[in-house]
Amino acid sequence: MDDRLERFVRTTFRSAGRRYAEARRAYREGQASVDLPRDDDGRVRIVCRREAERRTVAVDGEGRPECFEAGHPDCEGCLEDVREGIVETW
Repeated sequence: MDDRLERFVRTTFRSAGRRYAEARRAYREGQASVDLPRDDDGRVRIVCRREAERRTVAVDGEGRPECFEAGHPDCEGCLEDVREGIVETW
């Protein structure tokens, strides 16, 4: 490969790698700052997948709603959604 082409390819890949890392970091920071709707007592307003009803629940430091039941598929899915900030709310 000619030196100029090699240098061009190398700098282009480095630049793309830096942009990817910046975008990834921004995405993660955006997820961490997601603010779910809350009631006056600070409880999160979610729609329960398991019972298909509106609820206000406390969420612990690890993102688990107080109604979370380990091993239940609906609860596991809800936990992932709460942590990502995409849970259905009202």
